[in-house]
Amino acid sequence: MATADDDALYVLTAVLLTPAQFPSVLGDDYPAACAALELEPYAEGYGLVLGQDGEGARWTVIIDDVSLVAVAIASWDCGMEYDLSPDERSVVAALPGWPLAVATAAPDLPAPHDPEPEEGDRTPLTPPDGAAWGPAQRRLGADEVALQWASWRARMDDDAGGEDTGDAPATAEGSGTEAPAVPGVPAVPGAPAAPEDAPGDTTESSAAVSGPRDDLPHDPYDGVRRALAELRGYLEDAPPVGRVRSSFAAGGARMLRADGPGWSLVARTDDMAFVLLDDEPREVLPVARGPKLPDLLEALDAMAVRPS
Repeated sequence: MATADDDALYVLTAVLLTPAQFPSVLGDDYPAACAALELEPYAEGYGLVLGQDGEGARWTVIIDDVSLVAVAIASWDCGMEYDLSPDERSVVAALPGWPLAVATAAPDLPAPHDPEPEEGDRTPLTPPDGAAWGPAQRRLGADEVALQWASWRARMDDDAGGEDTGDAPATAEGSGTEAPAVPGVPAVPGAPAAPEDAPGDTTESSAAVSGPRDDLPHDPYDGVRRALAELRGYLEDAPPVGRVRSSFAAGGARMLRADGPGWSLVARTDDMAFVLLDDEPREVLPVARGPKLPDLLEALDAMAVRPS
């Protein structure tokens, strides 16, 4: 799709915008992600094609040919070349800027930059500030924890002496093992794992979330309990589509990603969970697999949207 014509687009990457797969940086759910791009939340979804024009300007071209983008992404993931050249009739909109950070640039073109604004143009799309902390950074952090689940989980096992602790709290402090780097969050979980079903006013709960955090003026797991309570509410009143998403995980399990106002959850249906909160910048809070967590995760998986 790259030519010397300034109106052409040199494609750098593409992502899906569907109920089951969308850039979480755009919102907590599919309708919110669509609203961020001024799109109608059609069930079929869209493809976002990110590239540069002949002058090097950044553009996000939105197309309704979801299958074309899905094939291109699958080909690139397999290391194969694929010429993503959408038909002009499939173009829904062309927005200035990129909503995501793109590490590459088109050769033989000026460095990526926002196009010169014209009267009536919308503000160019920009990736979230990595130095700040807010909903977008929280959701991106949760995405990275999901991608690097095995390394984060191994860190919890290391701190528990390499054994599966089951319902028992497992601390994430004091080990020299390095966990994977996650943009915007610390390299290791920074709090003990609380039993999912422990109420806030019991001795069990206090023991689970105290220790290194006794000197804090508040309990960070208050936000975790709120998030879990809201997740249970999703089972009674269905949230906007895309709030709970399920994807493949090794061993026959499923990886869950769920979001709500001020929180994000990552969990495997056969294991524990991690929660990130707007109110706890750059913290990843582990949640142990207590007696109630398995049923909650299975119920969420049953209602979640899945990639087709």
